[in-house]
Amino acid sequence: MELEDMDCLGHSSKSGPGVCVAQSVENGGFGGDGRCCKQASPPRSGGSRNTSPMSRAGSRNTSPLRQKVVKTKPRGLDEETLATFGKVVHADVQMEDNIWAMLPEDLLHEILARVPPFLIFRLRLVCKRWNSLLQDSSFLKFHSSVPSHGPCLFTFWKNTQTPQCSVFSLPLKTWNRIPFTFLPPWAFWLVGSSGGLVCFSGHDGLTFKTLVCNPLTQTWRALPSMHYNQQRQLVLVVDRVDQSFKVIATSDIYGDKSLPTEVYDSNTDSWTVHQIMPAVNLCSSKMAYCDSRLYLETLSPLGLMMYRLDTGHWEHIPAKFPRSLLDGYLVAGTQKRLFLVGRIGLYSTLQSMRIWELDHTKITWVEISRMPPKYFRALLRLSAERFECFGQDNLICFTSWNQGKGLLYDVDKKIWSWIGGCALQSYNNQVCFYEPRFDASIY
Repeated sequence: MELEDMDCLGHSSKSGPGVCVAQSVENGGFGGDGRCCKQASPPRSGGSRNTSPMSRAGSRNTSPLRQKVVKTKPRGLDEETLATFGKVVHADVQMEDNIWAMLPEDLLHEILARVPPFLIFRLRLVCKRWNSLLQDSSFLKFHSSVPSHGPCLFTFWKNTQTPQCSVFSLPLKTWNRIPFTFLPPWAFWLVGSSGGLVCFSGHDGLTFKTLVCNPLTQTWRALPSMHYNQQRQLVLVVDRVDQSFKVIATSDIYGDKSLPTEVYDSNTDSWTVHQIMPAVNLCSSKMAYCDSRLYLETLSPLGLMMYRLDTGHWEHIPAKFPRSLLDGYLVAGTQKRLFLVGRIGLYSTLQSMRIWELDHTKITWVEISRMPPKYFRALLRLSAERFECFGQDNLICFTSWNQGKGLLYDVDKKIWSWIGGCALQSYNNQVCFYEPRFDASIY
């Protein structure tokens, strides 16, 4: 496989061997409306362009008293990058070869383990020693001990029956394309992601299948069939300390609640049958996993259904929804925080998007934020337009149909920002948060 550079239009050019992770708009960024900004051009080899009137051939100076020529700085790549991302541009530092060549192996691995995963593929082109990093147990050990690179958006869609995947790194503000030809040609769809692994479900033509993969290492495996092998609502849970994962299967995707809850454990490579969800009317099939608990919205009885993974039992939480709630999404945060996101208002001119947090003590929803009107109008131009919402680590992402961009909200910093690019322009794409990790194992 080969590394590709991808621009905003999806064109690519091969740049070397290694796992195919295509980088795009690294120097361009996105404007306030989510569109790709034009990439700055470096100074031409013939010299920088002088914009003063005296430098133009044949131009006439209409002010004879002003003889001093004011030279302006040419608009180069560094200035454009600074204006777009707000990053400080540092001068190149000369590296002493005789010092860095003698760097101890463990110290080198500790440094490289802190490099963003998508940049590791480019570093593998340096030498044979670095090319074998992903097979080095010492490097993977350091990689597993360092903090996460940061949240990413994982987008998945099919183009002429060929799986396509692009990942947007929020810290680097770049799109990276990952090839998905390593998966079997089944009719599957994205379930979700946890701890560096991604879960899919679908049909192989005969039976219902569930598979888990690591997109970075291009490894995958199909899980054994469930006891009640039907198309189910699934959620993936990864335990990085135990180096294992679980998959929770609730009711049938079409609303058949007579099926028992089943849990897959990678340690035993088997499914276990648990309690059947009590008879309730689900408000939405969207689930949120928070603090070893799985939450679903219910209309009758009104509130939440909570599944405890440690006991394998369902409980009802009588948390009433806010008034005039049109559509709500449960979003899991950190430190036991559970959010409710939805539209409020019966009329299109009075609608707004709000965010609540569950007070576990009083069992009530407390409003914590409102989407500014300008973002709400840009995200949902029509009152009936459908939108999706998902979250991770107190970050909430909004996407809507017919929009080639997403809206990100940081609950802690209370900051709204747009995310755009070619990978969000497909109407049938599936999106979730994703944490890229080389050490995430499917076994």
